[in-house]
Amino acid sequence: MKYLDLCIANETIKTTDIKGKEYAEVNQRIKAFRMLYPNGFIRTTLLSNENGVCVMKAEVGINDYVMASGTAYEKEDSSFINKTSYIENCETSAIGRALGMLGIGIDTSVASYEEVANAINNQTITQEDADAYEIKFGKYKGSLLKEVYKNDPKYIDWIIQNTQDENLLEIIRLATGIYIPSLEEQEEKTKLLAQISKLDIDREELHDKYSVENITDLSIEQLKEVINGN
Repeated sequence: MKYLDLCIANETIKTTDIKGKEYAEVNQRIKAFRMLYPNGFIRTTLLSNENGVCVMKAEVGINDYVMASGTAYEKEDSSFINKTSYIENCETSAIGRALGMLGIGIDTSVASYEEVANAINNQTITQEDADAYEIKFGKYKGSLLKEVYKNDPKYIDWIIQNTQDENLLEIIRLATGIYIPSLEEQEEKTKLLAQISKLDIDREELHDKYSVENITDLSIEQLKEVINGN
């Protein structure tokens, strides 16, 4: 395969957006592979399937020569879709990685759309998960997070201020019911506060208008309102 041929094949691939980034779907990678190698093979092997966990290997090549391979791992109970199709999802992800290793559809990521979507689904946290979550560090290690919140809410506030683990933040949201801005919201608020710091604004007047002690207590909508009004 010539590099120019690969570039031409990759230009035919349509991508799908996940959280602002484009990923190639596996079917698009397969179509590009067939364009390059009409007689090539895509071969999958179930390496293991025990206790609801499967590992799949995929190989792609031509004749008897394996040009690239990829592996994937899926849990049967990790998402609603996986309850009935975890082996099929695992096979699809493995094929996507093998084709990615061959250079097909990797202009934005080696990971395929399906692989990323499955990973996001597998991270879904339920209310039961949050209620049963035990703190993994510090003086309350091994204690239920929701119980610690009742007895020492300031400690949970400290965790919120010192973690960037979105899964942990989601657990805290569900276990305590308190509102926690996402990392994206925090970044947006930081940018808005930086803009406001450059404006000639009477801070005391803002505190009185919005009934807050500090300008950092304003919501994103309120910060935008302040900026648009100046």
